[in-house]
Amino acid sequence: MLVWRIQISMMLSRILGTFLLIVLSPLLIIISIIIYFDDGTPILFKQKRVGAFNSLFMVYKFRTMKKGVPDIPTHLVESPELLFTNTGPSLRKLSADELPQLINIILGNMVFIGPRPALHNQSDLIDLRTQVGVHQLIPGVTGWAQVNGRDELTIREKVEYDEYYLHNRSPLFDVRILVLTFIKVFRMQSVSH
Repeated sequence: MLVWRIQISMMLSRILGTFLLIVLSPLLIIISIIIYFDDGTPILFKQKRVGAFNSLFMVYKFRTMKKGVPDIPTHLVESPELLFTNTGPSLRKLSADELPQLINIILGNMVFIGPRPALHNQSDLIDLRTQVGVHQLIPGVTGWAQVNGRDELTIREKVEYDEYYLHNRSPLFDVRILVLTFIKVFRMQSVSH
């Protein structure tokens, strides 16, 4: 039963992801042009992330950092603001840098709602998620932790929110997270960098 529900959810996510990619393509092109004139190529940023059952995949985002920035979590960088491109902070505040993750949804390694995928080298987050079973979830573009603090949360707090989602997920809960995500993005809340 659970496998069947996951397969249906993945199929619906892929269909909706494809539709949104087509509808949002003019916006994606405009953002790509802005990034190109701001800091050249590449337009997209690829990064190794942790998916369901701790499998690895490449996540796609619009590039907001200058070329050659080390592959570490932004919160571990002393002065991340020095590493941003001119348009990077605005793209992050609006969460527009996340739009290329529609590609990940179409590919099936992400869904719309779920825990955010950890960086491949965030062993503290990966270990805690594995201990409580969150690692079995397909990562999402947004999730319960994101609407409850995002960058303001500690690793342990994020995992607590992710675990709560694991045990309480439902279509209605997903709709609630989606609505709260739009509110947070509109208000540009909980984004420190």
